[in-house]
Parts: sequence; structure tokens; C-alpha cells
Amino acid sequence: MYLMTFADKTTLGQSAVLGIEETAHLNENQFDWLSSVFYLTYLAFEYPQNLALQRFPVGKWMSVNIFVWAVVLLSHAACHSFGGLFAVRFILGICEGAITPGFMIVTSMFYTRQEQNKRVGYWFLMNGFAVIFLGFVSFGLLHSNTENFAPWRWLMIITGLITLVTSVCFWFWFPNSPTTAWFLTAEERVLALQRIKVNQTGVENKHWKREQFIETLQDPKIWVMALFAAVANIPNSLTNQRQLIVAQFGFTPIETTLLGCVDGVMEILSIWLGISLAGVKGIGRAYAGVMIYIPGLLGALLVNLLPSHLKVGLLFGYWLSIFSIAPFAIFLGWVSGLVSGHTKRTTTNAIVLIGYAIGNFASPFVWKSVYQPRNHVPWDLLATSMGASILILLILRTMLARENACRDKETCQDDYDDIYLPSKELDSGISVPRRKIDKVFLDLTDLQNRDFRYTL
Repeated sequence: MYLMTFADKTTLGQSAVLGIEETAHLNENQFDWLSSVFYLTYLAFEYPQNLALQRFPVGKWMSVNIFVWAVVLLSHAACHSFGGLFAVRFILGICEGAITPGFMIVTSMFYTRQEQNKRVGYWFLMNGFAVIFLGFVSFGLLHSNTENFAPWRWLMIITGLITLVTSVCFWFWFPNSPTTAWFLTAEERVLALQRIKVNQTGVENKHWKREQFIETLQDPKIWVMALFAAVANIPNSLTNQRQLIVAQFGFTPIETTLLGCVDGVMEILSIWLGISLAGVKGIGRAYAGVMIYIPGLLGALLVNLLPSHLKVGLLFGYWLSIFSIAPFAIFLGWVSGLVSGHTKRTTTNAIVLIGYAIGNFASPFVWKSVYQPRNHVPWDLLATSMGASILILLILRTMLARENACRDKETCQDDYDDIYLPSKELDSGISVPRRKIDKVFLDLTDLQNRDFRYTL
């Protein structure tokens, strides 16, 4: 599912070499807006989507959004102007708001905090497979010759149909939580809940809690996380610009399409390396992110400083810059381990992904024709954002380490140790004695539960 949603939203960038600008009569500014409007509506609808994810079954709500998404993607093929493409991209952004936070919620319900790092990385690196998939499909479409039907329209139909089928499968087979997972027995569902007690985050709560919402807004670390999400996603503007960038190095459309497959390989390798480093004791999430940023920063500097005739060197510099995408994948796996309380978790996801949308919305506008073909100003911005992201990661880690140290010095907290469900009598006449509730399942926030420790 994650592979197809990423493939779908990057079809715009792939369409750049399949003739969308000519056949849809787009100028450079309109093309940039088609990229940005997706994230504008993503930003506007992110919190409503997170509220819906808390109110409705997660898997079912995601399935509905993906079904609508697939229909809208198919509608791209019928668009002949900027207005039509703007409308369908607008709707895509609304639907996208349910996908990443939904995956984050389900991952946090099924896996321990140590496991979440790699599990998030596994579904996030599907982005790289999506790029490879699109590269080969586009290569084939460049050799097609359908009268009055441009290759980019076929791309929308192919990806839209696959996503449509996937959304139906998702409805029937994707679990909403461990308590209702169809592939687990009753005993296994209990074990699934018991094994995530170490998270100190509970499982799921359908009731929106105002006090948790306010606590989230007042928690400084949440805004540091949102700032990182915004700044770290400025390099993500490469997603829709990458075909144009490589073509401007001096490669033909056919060469550009095939070379684009290497982009996906680089993304897969960098994310895999990043999540592997993050799982190493003594390194952790923050330091792994910093280490992965180093080759990305080097790549941005190479693209900016190498002479224009060294197009192979420029290409390798560009491929190194793709490493800058991986730290955000590490960060997504980290977010769920930094908060607890279901309303606080969904609100945090929304705020972080709003930051993600802001970075993705603003960054495409720096890629202007006045800077082409070398794009020195955009690459300066990308290098600066990578340096700033490194600094923000280190600040966040320092804040969390200090809080952990303070909690280690505190006396044992027993405020929530003696909470019981009252006894009751069933209609059958059987009396059910009162039962003690484990503190882990009381839906406490990370600030309320002093036994909670932040992963670093």
C-alpha cells in the first residue's frame, strides 16, 4: 500500500518526461503549483484526518481514503488543462492525510518501541521500490505511440488501477488493531497486547481527550519535532524535480528515465542503512540521522561545486544527496516512542505531519527557470536545510536525555497503581469481581506516566 501511494503522488514528477507540460499546456509556475497544492490540502486536512483515525477503525478509514485516491488518480488521465489537474491534485492531498499517520498508529499498536524503528523503515523504503517501478513503467511508455493519448495519461491509468485493487484488498485484510486482527487467535491477541506493555503507551482509545490535546500543544518537544519535520522535508522537493534535474545535466529522456531507477535503489539503501544504525546500541535515532545526513550534504555540495561538463560527477553527487531523505524515515519510527496517550499521539502525528506538509509545500517554488540549468540557489537551500536538520536532531536528543535523567532521580510513582474496574453482575446472574487495571493500559500521557522513558 505504501509503495503504491508513493508511486501515485510522484507520478507528477515522472510525467515531466512523459509530456505532461506540453499536452496539458502547463508553464513552469503551474507545474510547481501542482506539486505544492497536494501538500497545501494535506496540511489543511491533516488534523481532521487524525481525528477520523481515532474515531473510526484505522484500517477501514485508510481503505476508504485510498479508494477515493485511486478514482481521483484515474481521473488525471481525463484532464487537459491546469485547472483540471489542480482539482485532482487538491483531492489527492486530502486523502494522503490518512495514510502515513494511519501506518504510524498501527505500527505503534503492534510493535514494541525498539521494533518500530525498523518496521517504519521497512514500509517507508517502499518509496524507493516505487521509484524503480515508475522508472521501468515510464521507460516502456516512452516507446508507446497511442494517437491523441499521451504516455503520462497511461501512467495515471496503470497506477490508478493497481491502487484501486489494492484498496479493496486493504479493506478486507488490513487489521485495525491487535484486538481485532483476523489472523490472530484469541490467545494470540492477548499475547500481542502483553508484549507491547514495555511501550508504556497503551493500545487504542476512541475517546478524544481535551486535556491530552492541550498538553500536546504545551509540550516543547512536540514543536521541536514539528520544526524538524518541516526543515527536513525541504530536500524532498527532489521527488518531483528529479527527472528535470537529471535531464539538465545533459542526459536524454530515455537515459533520464532509466537512471531514475537508481534513485530508488539509493533511497532503499540509505533508509536500510539508517534504520540499521538507529538500532545499534550507543547510536540510536538522533545520531543515526546525523550520520546519514553527512553523505547527503556532501552530495548537495558536489552538485553545486562541480563544473557543468562533468555530468557523471554531477549525477553521482545528486545520487548521494538522496541520503537526505532517510533521516525522516528514522524520525517517523521515533515519533511514536516519544509520546503516549492516544489523543496525544494522534495530535502529535498531526502536528509533525503538518510540519512535513509545510516543508513540502514551500520547497518546490525555489526551483525556478532563472536558476537553471545548474540550480545553484536551490542546492544551496537544500544543503542549508540538511545542516539545520542535524542541529535540530541534536537539540531534540539533548532535551530527551535530560528528561530521562531527571526521571531516573525521582522516587517511584504510585499514583496510578491501584486503579480497579468495579465489580458487576451480568444478566445471567454471574458476579464479576473487581479487576485491577495495569497502568500501561490507562491511556496516560508520557508526562503523566513518570515510568515512561524516551528513546534516544
